[in-house]
Amino acid sequence: MPDSVDRPLLFLDVDGPLIPFGTPEPRPGEHSGDRTALQPLPAGANPLLARIDPRHGARLSALPCDLVWATTWMADANEVISPLLGLSALPVVDWPDSEEEGPLHWKTRGLVDWAAGRSFVWVDDEITDADRAWVSAHHPGQALLHRVDPRRGLTHTDFVAIADWLAQL
Repeated sequence: MPDSVDRPLLFLDVDGPLIPFGTPEPRPGEHSGDRTALQPLPAGANPLLARIDPRHGARLSALPCDLVWATTWMADANEVISPLLGLSALPVVDWPDSEEEGPLHWKTRGLVDWAAGRSFVWVDDEITDADRAWVSAHHPGQALLHRVDPRRGLTHTDFVAIADWLAQL
């Protein structure tokens, strides 16, 4: 198994990829009224958390990469999201204060800095061609900037694309 510093990173956003913004669709073998039965939530929890598919945790853990939270949830991702996915605590990107405006997503430069040359996948719902071009020009490692449809969140097709890219490294 490769040393951890040789493994690629997977930067994971929460809102959009893990918590879809669209109306949740029933999973195979499930009736639309069964969604909350699959995702029990503590009293007073954000009801949008019920949109998280707990099976994503096992699928993410099975990928040959190091998972990193890349979300405005910051450390709350480990306290709230990780347990719902069955994940242990993950490293968290600490976002620098930035006033930059322009065509790049505000996360782009920070993720390239955090990767420090390691190959990475960035899973987010706000990635644009400007981000892809900038990463290609400024990151010495390989990178897959994978945009997820925020209405649907991560799907089987997304996992296949990510796994295929990682397998080709």
